Amino acid sequence: MQLIQETPDLSAYLAADEAIDHHHPQVREVSARLAADAQDSYDYARAAFAYVRDRVTHSQDAGDPRVTWRASDVLEQGTGICYAKSHALAALLRAEDIPAALCYQHLGVVHGLVAVRFNGAWHRQDPRGNKPGVDARFSLDGEHLAFTPDPAAGESDHPVLYAAPHPAVLRALRDATDRAHLWRTLPTAL
Repeated sequence: MQLIQETPDLSAYLAADEAIDHHHPQVREVSARLAADAQDSYDYARAAFAYVRDRVTHSQDAGDPRVTWRASDVLEQGTGICYAKSHALAALLRAEDIPAALCYQHLGVVHGLVAVRFNGAWHRQDPRGNKPGVDARFSLDGEHLAFTPDPAAGESDHPVLYAAPHPAVLRALRDATDRAHLWRTLPTAL
């Protein structure tokens, strides 16, 4: 699949916004900790991915009722669904000047991913968190995502790389009173 940048301006994929608040002290503290042990930007990106995938629980898997959407809140509270975890990973990457985009799959509902730019190309990553049947891994050599869409079931990959969260995603996160409410109102299309 050919990934399509929403904007040709790479600086948009380094920008901070309300959800990807990479200037926030919480994001900066985690990024500094991860960067201290990283040999280079690739090593840092892999560590940031593993941190979000493994240290931030997927709130559905954990039975956590909290809804987070700002990267700083995701990192502080240690929980979030795929969208929130993607915001956190994008913020950690951008905090170290690594271009990061938000991207999505349609799996009955919209599923959130991150694309990281290395060596002039975008590479999708899925920090949702592993569980039985899900084995997402950081890779620049082929995709190792949590889910593979089934076109026969109407599932698909969205090729657009967004610089900011899609409005439908952000609206669902902001409007949810708790995770159960969010689960009933997840976007089914972009």
